[in-house]
Amino acid sequence: MKQRKMPILIVLILIFLVGVVGMIVHMIQKYTPTDDRMDTYAYYSVSEDSELPLIFGTKILEDRGSLIDGEIYLPQNVVADYLNKRFYWDSNEKLLIYTTPTERYIVEPESNAYKIGVKDGEEEYIICKERGEGVLVNVKFVQKFTDMDYKLWEEPNRLVVQYQWKDISVVEVKEDQAAVRYQGGIKSEILTNVEAGSKLRLIEELDDWDQVVTEDGFVGYIKKDELAGAASVITMDREFQEPEYTSLSRDFKINLAWHQVTSEAANDTLEETLAGTKGINVISPTWFSISDNRGNLTNYATESYVTKVHSMGLEVWGLVDNFSENVNTYEVLSHTQTRTRMEENIVNQAVRFSLDGVNIDFESLAEETGPHFVQFLREMSILCRANNLVLSVDNPVPEGFTSHYDRAAQGEVVDYVIIMGYDEHYQGSEEAGSVASLAWVEEGIKNTLSEVSADKVINGIPFYTRIWKTSAGIVTSEAVGMDTADEFVKKNKVETYWNEDYQQNYGEYQDGNDLYQIWLEDEDSIAAKMKLIKKYELAGVAEWKLGFERSGIWDVIAAGLK
Repeated sequence: MKQRKMPILIVLILIFLVGVVGMIVHMIQKYTPTDDRMDTYAYYSVSEDSELPLIFGTKILEDRGSLIDGEIYLPQNVVADYLNKRFYWDSNEKLLIYTTPTERYIVEPESNAYKIGVKDGEEEYIICKERGEGVLVNVKFVQKFTDMDYKLWEEPNRLVVQYQWKDISVVEVKEDQAAVRYQGGIKSEILTNVEAGSKLRLIEELDDWDQVVTEDGFVGYIKKDELAGAASVITMDREFQEPEYTSLSRDFKINLAWHQVTSEAANDTLEETLAGTKGINVISPTWFSISDNRGNLTNYATESYVTKVHSMGLEVWGLVDNFSENVNTYEVLSHTQTRTRMEENIVNQAVRFSLDGVNIDFESLAEETGPHFVQFLREMSILCRANNLVLSVDNPVPEGFTSHYDRAAQGEVVDYVIIMGYDEHYQGSEEAGSVASLAWVEEGIKNTLSEVSADKVINGIPFYTRIWKTSAGIVTSEAVGMDTADEFVKKNKVETYWNEDYQQNYGEYQDGNDLYQIWLEDEDSIAAKMKLIKKYELAGVAEWKLGFERSGIWDVIAAGLK
């Protein structure tokens, strides 16, 4: 019996030992970091020799650069999106344009030369190369105008670009040959090893791992216990001097009134229109309009009008619009030749009539027109600055679908950014509503101030009200001035009350099956809007339009500007 039991015991012991060994092996395998390395060519998805992965700051871009004849080239759209918006490509005339506060550099593809104003310049390299519908720009030419550093790394070739220098989160490595892995886990493949003392840019802090980017452009994860403490925030000293855009800002609060002029004869209504007004210091007559796709203008300006306005101590900022049905704004702005012709036409007329400034009122711009509109403003700012003309531009209240107006870029180059703080509800709206409720106006101001400094922002207010009619589900409206709106209320015995939400007097009445509604723009609503100008320390106010107001409104505006 004893001899039988011994083999069984031995077997059980062996099974136990095998199990223990298996568990030990499993635990060792589970907790031992892998030494497997990721193929770097696969990591960067490199498919051809000239293709250059781009690592910008802490991000590996989907777009690729090119390495051609030993020179590094970046797609213009990448340069504009990440590094410097002022690099502009005219795909129609095949021109790369870079705009400074005073000059415009124009380069043709496959050339090392450029035109700057009436002068010529050249570099020791090809500046740009056409690629499809776009253009590649030599990184050396980009760096000439941009606060950036770059380095080309090998195996595979890749370009690491740094362009952010303030408030950078970094972590320091304490372990020599610390592994930066593809994902946060010891079983993830190693991307690269870093030396003790290396500083890595921090992307995201996790429980046991930090997501980082290495100096040579690997975005991965490193264990926290291989780091020397918590992240620090640093700002790097730079010698690069950003260009200075000087502004022709006034040392007084702007009180601009738009004067609608639809013919040269309408200029004769000036004195009648200004009778009873107070406190206006700028008048903007709607004189100029793009007349065709070649950049020509219609013009209703007269010297006598300007002389009269100047004799009253007011400035004249001539308005230029794009309202003609015969004009395709995209076509005008996207061709350098026509855009330049229009810019010169505008400034020549402004100088000819001794204007103090110009007011650009291009509305309903399609998204594709946005970059060309901004380039137009950059170029206009050069001419206006040289001719001592104030440059102001009208903008719709910021909404997601108008982001292509690029108010931040506007605020950099123009003197005043005007918010058209009205048309919350407009002719064609599917429902009746206020032209400019206070909360909507305030949101527009705040969103504009997130991109433009307050000393450049003017808020436009409406002198008009819409009378709304809803009949059998169909909504129509009519825009009327303040006195006409009051007459409508009195004639139809409409009871009005102050609506706290809208900060307007509201009234409605039923006539058979028809519902009439009105949100009044009057002394009370204007006073509420003027408080916003004071609250946000804006540069001033603009009013659309002269002739729709009553005389008492000017005291309200003056009080709001004090």
